[in-house]
Formats: sequence, C-alpha cells, structure tokens
Amino acid sequence: MALSLLPISSPTFPLHHPPSSLYHHHPHRTKLQALVFRKFSLGKERVRGGFMGKKGGGFLWVSPSSSSSLSVCWASNGGGGDLGRDNYGEDDEAGDESEADDDGDEYDEEISGSASVLPERWDVLGLGQAMVDFSGMVDDDFLERLGLERGTRKLVNHEERGRVLRAMDGCSYKAAAGGSLSNSLVALARLGGKPIGGPALNVAMTGSVGSDPLGGFYRAKLRRANVAFCSEPIKDSTTGTVIVLTTPDAQRAMLAYQGTSSTINYDPCLVNLISKTNIFIVEGYLFELPDTIRTITKACEVAHRSGALVAVTASDVTCIERHYDDFWEIVGNYADIVFANSDEARAFCHFSSKESPESTTRYLSHFVPLVSVTDGARGSYIGVKGEAVYIPPSPCVPVDTCGAGDAYASGILYGILRGVSDLKGMGALAARIAATVVGQQGTRLSVRHASELAESFAYRIKSSTVGSDISSDHISSL
Repeated sequence: MALSLLPISSPTFPLHHPPSSLYHHHPHRTKLQALVFRKFSLGKERVRGGFMGKKGGGFLWVSPSSSSSLSVCWASNGGGGDLGRDNYGEDDEAGDESEADDDGDEYDEEISGSASVLPERWDVLGLGQAMVDFSGMVDDDFLERLGLERGTRKLVNHEERGRVLRAMDGCSYKAAAGGSLSNSLVALARLGGKPIGGPALNVAMTGSVGSDPLGGFYRAKLRRANVAFCSEPIKDSTTGTVIVLTTPDAQRAMLAYQGTSSTINYDPCLVNLISKTNIFIVEGYLFELPDTIRTITKACEVAHRSGALVAVTASDVTCIERHYDDFWEIVGNYADIVFANSDEARAFCHFSSKESPESTTRYLSHFVPLVSVTDGARGSYIGVKGEAVYIPPSPCVPVDTCGAGDAYASGILYGILRGVSDLKGMGALAARIAATVVGQQGTRLSVRHASELAESFAYRIKSSTVGSDISSDHISSL
C-alpha cells in the first residue's frame, strides 16, 4: 500500500494541523509560500519541503501570444497554441455567450502581464486524455437515427466521427477543451484561482495533443483557465475528440475518437513534473490504452517515491471490467485516493448491482486510504478505514449530468489542499460543486460560481473553527 493506516477508532485525518498534518503552511523570509509536505509510510514520517511558486497572490505563467512560448519543459517560437483566426477558436467563442466568463478571461490579463516565473511545485498534476469536446442537445429521435444509446460511451474511428458531426450540422453545439480529468482540473484551478482560504493553487496537466488546430485550441483553452498544459504537441498527428450528445432529460451518449491521446510517453519531462507535485492524479480512461499502462505504472512509482499523493479516477465501468488487473495493480500498490461512481465502485469490488454504495465504499476503503463514491441524485459517500460517511445531495434542477462526477472530484481535492479535516464539510462542498455543474449546460464550473463557492466554503471553515463541531466526522491521516 502507498500509505500505512494508523489504528484509530473513527475516520479522521487532520490534514492541516500539526503534528501529523499532510500540508503545513508557514511564512518564509522570501515572501514565497513555503510548504512542508508530510506523509506516513510504514510507520515513518517522511518530510519534503518545497516552495509553492506563489508571489503577489497569483500563479505566474507565460502568455503564449508572446514572441516566445514557454511551457514547463519545452519552448518554441511562434504562438505556442495561439489560434489567431483559426476557425475552431472563432466557432467556440461565437457558440457560447457565456464563454468569456466561463473560460476565465478575467485571469488572462493578469497572467499575460506577469513575469515569466514558473511555480517550483505543483499542487496538482493530472495525467489524462487531452480531447476536445463537441457537446450539444439532441432528442431521442436523433440518437435512434444514428443507432446510439443513452448513457453509453463508444469508441469511434475517424469516419464514424465525421458521420455524427455531419448529422449535427445545423444543430447548436459548442467546443471545449474536454476530457474527464481536465474538467476536474479546470474546476480546481478556478476554485483555487484566488488566495481564498489559502494561497492560490498551481494546477497542471500532461497528455497528448496533436499539432493540428484542435491541439492548439485545447492548450489555449486550458491556459486561459489557469491550468498549465505541460506536454509538447506531437507533430503530424490528430487531436482526440469526444462528441457529447445530451437529451432533454439530461442523459447523454458519448462518442470518443482517441486520436493522438492514445499515446502518452514516459520521458524526463514527465518525471521532472511528477517529482515536484503534491497530488498526482491519473485518469482511468488511460487504462483503455495498452501503450499507456507502462507509463502510468512508472509515473506512479515516481510520485510514490517523491512523497506525492496518488489519486485515480475510475472513469468507466466497462474500462474497469476490461482492465481489472491493471487498475488494481495501480490502486492496490500506489493509490491514496480513488474517485468512482457507485457502478464503478461495484466493478472494482466485483459486487453485484444489489450491493449498496455504502457497503461498497466501506469495502474499498480497506484497500485505499480515501475513497469517494458518488451515487447520482441519491448523494455520495466518503470512505476511510472501513467506514463510510454519507453526503446528502445538493438540490438542483438537472440540465446536463455530464461532468457531475468530475466536478465532485474537484471539491474533494480542493478540500484536501485547503487542509480540511471535516469529511462532511468536504463532501458538502463537492456536492454543491457537482449540483452547480448539473444545473447548467456544459461540463465546466464557471469562474463566477467557483469564486462564490470558494468564498462560502472559506467562511464555513472559519466559522466551524471557532465553534468546533466535535460530533462531525474527520479524517485522521492518509
């Protein structure tokens, strides 16, 4: 196991409070935010220090529209992904009236005017499929004409993708830098975009995009959302896409064209990034790709040695069933956190559909220090050391359920990074974030909503510190 479990009577882990804290922030004479990273393994405490790379209250990045584009591990002349007059960029802006706010453009000016200083550590680094989402509302007749079923995810080839996009001609849809993991990372970056309840967060992603316009679109959109995309585009290749078709009852059918996202190389750049990361999260969809399994294993080994927490998203039931042994090789040996919905959690455990999400969560938490299991409109569970804490759903009128689980995961990660020890409080935040996304069209948490949620959460934590609810469930130590 990645971490030893301390013998305690209730699920607790005080993340923010010495002596056994996971993160402990303190002032440093350079006016940067210093971080002491503590983790327990085999009964011994390992301490790793590093600077968060914060200065002036924000995270500094290089504008790719400048004459020289700089990423974490590579630089190139030109725009480095600036779309200019590219049609994809124009269509995206024109197709979504709220896109300016949704993509965090208010941050662009701040970042563009900053000095070219990169963070020395990342709060969260994600390894996932980098794919452009085309999402639109359709009716049941549309799905029937194309032979598609609601609630399914299907891998398609280039020709099938073209057939569906041609059928959507004339429909209202929009493009976004998608992928399950990127949804979570964008939400997290927006929740932590301002120093509310702690320093602003550094969030990054690695994956594979092509050198085509869609690849430039993807990198530019993540950059505008304050998520650094740290992988160089692959020359002469095609960026993957996901077509998300949502019906009026908020159900969806997904068609994925993998493109270059199916190839993720293990290289010195990735090793360097992981070694400077506090939480490393792997997207479960990558397990569908045989060539990426070795990369995932090696990356998790580096993260484990570097003292980073390792998180894994389950992503898809059929993916777990097809690659069950590969999943458990990572989950059983490296994972500190697992994100799953109730069906995915049952697939992990080989449980029948009659098994309750609560019992499934309890079972999984014997193998993984922290387990997050969502159960749709019925709520969710957080499992620690054989116990499961129920989190009631946050009320909303569902518009589009796509991205709900991704949004929920961002709330758990945000709570951990903010040093929250109250499981119910952390889960309540995650549920509110998920409900906010479900109540809108599109998978991304907007900047405005993220700021409101972060401020409300910080106020709640401050108030609970004063009043201390001794009856609430807590986390003791990962």
